[in-house]
Amino acid sequence: MSYAISGALQQAIFGALRDDLALQALVGDAVYDALPSGALPRTYVSLGPETVRERGDATGNGAEHRIVISVVTEVPGFGQAKDVAGVVCDVLQDAPLALARGRLVALQFQKATAAKIDNATGRRIDLTFRARVEDS
Repeated sequence: MSYAISGALQQAIFGALRDDLALQALVGDAVYDALPSGALPRTYVSLGPETVRERGDATGNGAEHRIVISVVTEVPGFGQAKDVAGVVCDVLQDAPLALARGRLVALQFQKATAAKIDNATGRRIDLTFRARVEDS
C-alpha cells in the first residue's frame, strides 16, 4: 500500500469540481479544499474526510480511498443542495481523472447522507465516493 497517491488524487478531484461549468453555474467558485476565513457563500462544496485502505496485490501497490464531498447551503429546503450534489456526482462518477502520480482505476459514488443543520435553517449533503488507485 501507499498513501503517496492521496495528494495527487485530491488535486485531481478538486480540479475536476472547480473547473466544471455546470457546477460553476450553481456555486460559482465556491469549491473548497480548505474553508476560507470570513463569511462563506450561501452554498458551497467542500472536500471532506478521507479513509484509505490497502488494496495492493502481486502486481503492485494500490489503495482504496473513501472520500467525502460535502454540499452545504443556507438555502431553505433540500432542492438546491440536491441539484448541486447531482452535479458533483455527474462530474466524479467514473471520471477519467489524470493523476500527477499513480493511476485512477475507478471512481464511483457509494452513498449520500442528507441532513438539516444550523437549527434546521441549512442543509448538508455528504457524498461518499470510492476511488481505487494504483501506484506506478
